Amino acid sequence: MKLAVINSGSSSLKFKLFDMRDESVIFQLNLEEITSHVDAINKVIEELSNLGVSFYDLDVIGHRVVHGGEKFKKATLVTDEVIKEIDKLSLLAPLHNPANLQGIISVKQVAPELKQYAVFDTAFHSTMPKEAFLYALPYEMYEKYGIRRYGFHGTSHFYIAKEAAKKLNKALNEINIISMHLGNGESICAIENGKSIDTSMGFTPLEGLIMGTRSGDIDPAIVLYLQRTLGYDISEMDNILNKKSGLKGICGQSDVRAIIQADDEKSKLALDMMVRRVRKYVGAYMSLMDRVDALVFTGGIGEHSAYIRDRISKNIDIQNIFVIDTNEELEIARQIVL
Repeated sequence: MKLAVINSGSSSLKFKLFDMRDESVIFQLNLEEITSHVDAINKVIEELSNLGVSFYDLDVIGHRVVHGGEKFKKATLVTDEVIKEIDKLSLLAPLHNPANLQGIISVKQVAPELKQYAVFDTAFHSTMPKEAFLYALPYEMYEKYGIRRYGFHGTSHFYIAKEAAKKLNKALNEINIISMHLGNGESICAIENGKSIDTSMGFTPLEGLIMGTRSGDIDPAIVLYLQRTLGYDISEMDNILNKKSGLKGICGQSDVRAIIQADDEKSKLALDMMVRRVRKYVGAYMSLMDRVDALVFTGGIGEHSAYIRDRISKNIDIQNIFVIDTNEELEIARQIVL
């Protein structure tokens, strides 16, 4: 079975083709600074043709979609109605869902007969209990407007959980782990009996850990204060919180490797803040479970920075500490095959 996975960004498209008989990668292509997603798909078609593979003969194409709301909890066959629902959810993920949707629509335009599936980052967290996903706001805000914690990076956390189960020589439903996806975007997940019971990202990917350019947790009254005193409008506040805060806001840059090498006062402060926030979440999640079988690092920072890993895990009483390379594309493919 030839199954392709597409991860489309606003100006990028990543394509990976698997032979699902042995989960081997037949071909992959990362396109940056694209002018249109249709052009990017045509480039993929051309490159595949050079290898003697017809794009039009693929069995299925899977797409990463960031926000599935409460409606989508598993891999979903793309229909016109599903496209409409993903578009509606763009209000909750304006930086991601529109771009993800462009990948789906572009394939539909170029090869309308190809079967497409959407796999949602939020789906893995649909097992969180109500006391974990609700905010202490008027209940009607959840009932009428869907305001709740959804969580993200779910495809990565799900993949990591299954790989950790293998390392622990246990079934997935027997493991309790704390999974940390640390990169430019960061989230942490408490996984009990193989299921997400809490996670740091919330209604949007802004909540939680201190990230490259995102603030993570802050007092919401700060936003009101800045709007009242400095006159910031909604788009200015959104830009500050998502693109000018986090590590970049503290020390002027968002790349952890560069921050570690800089070794100045603000760079040290930024790293101290980032590590402290992660450790606070680890401690909180340890208290939610009877035991924790493993602490797991993944993502660009989690996989490659021993310095950050050592600082986070120092004196934490968890016997197993794993570093597992995430593979979201393979996890998307696996969920479609299931």
